[in-house]
Amino acid sequence: MARVLLFGRLADIAGWRDAMIDATSLTGLRDTLTATDAALGEALAGPGVQAAVDKAIVRGDVALSAASEVAFLPPMSGG
Repeated sequence: MARVLLFGRLADIAGWRDAMIDATSLTGLRDTLTATDAALGEALAGPGVQAAVDKAIVRGDVALSAASEVAFLPPMSGG
């Protein structure tokens, strides 16, 4: 099971910040999260949301292991 971390408004939408979820790929994880919580799935698909696997930002699909840590990061703003 991968450790999944949500930050900012993503955690607010889901109502949790840290969970263990069974998934073998980032796409599969997103699909599982969407099937469980449509609002979270919509937020994860939104513009600017990034995923980090084992502390590295990734693009596209990547394989996950039981030891993987996946963080979903909302868009950042600043000045």
